Amino acid sequence: MALRSALINVMIAAAQKAARNLVRDFGEVENLQVSRKGPADFVSTADKKAEQTLHAELHRARPDFGFIMEEAGVIEGPDNSNRWIIDPLDGTTNFLHGIPHFAISIALERDRDILAGVIYEPIGDQMFWAEKGQGAHLNGKRLRVSARSRLDDALFATGIPFKGTENHEPFGRQLAAVMGECAGVRRFGAAALDMAYVAAGRYEGYWETGINAWDIAAGVVLVREAGGFVTEIDGGRKFLTRNNILAATPDMHGPLGDILRKSTKARD
Repeated sequence: MALRSALINVMIAAAQKAARNLVRDFGEVENLQVSRKGPADFVSTADKKAEQTLHAELHRARPDFGFIMEEAGVIEGPDNSNRWIIDPLDGTTNFLHGIPHFAISIALERDRDILAGVIYEPIGDQMFWAEKGQGAHLNGKRLRVSARSRLDDALFATGIPFKGTENHEPFGRQLAAVMGECAGVRRFGAAALDMAYVAAGRYEGYWETGINAWDIAAGVVLVREAGGFVTEIDGGRKFLTRNNILAATPDMHGPLGDILRKSTKARD
């Protein structure tokens, strides 16, 4: 089994503690109190409880670190170099519909670079974790991205825009272009797990627009440490602030990016 650092142990312990309430609430999903944040964008009491648990556990372990959280927003800490980026329940809509595909995502950003990440899928007890220079892991297994090198063998993941979001028409062109070149495209509704699955070799690539930093931050270090590439769709490096991402294997990052960019230019 891979030797985990004290930092990763702190992150894993926080994720496991927050997950206990999520699993219990998932079993009683019909009784959850749910409020709307916007069209087709929900937040439940389960989200809030998980985020509070994560904040309490991580703050106790590293009291000077700041936070970026989906529900509570930005909380500055005395340490300006380190901050946690947290999604307490990635895949909220799945959760609220009784679909067991959701995760807790925790990343540590140090000096604007993602140093470590944990993505925990509690229903299947899948603990993905990575730390810069230490590799990517699933439970006790070292991860490597897929070695498939042909587009027509490749399986990609994405996120589909929904009501109240933009980019419906451009996404349709992207999807049509990718569909015509690969073995399939999946949309499972949890960006953190899409990233983790690229790291685990289950997908050859993943792209999405309209995405937030807390959805993808932990996945960035997972994909990188598993041997993959992460950029914006246009090749830029500011994916945490520009709300779009392309994560893929070395063989697929270029071809998939070319397809996506050409589909955008086709209408320009």
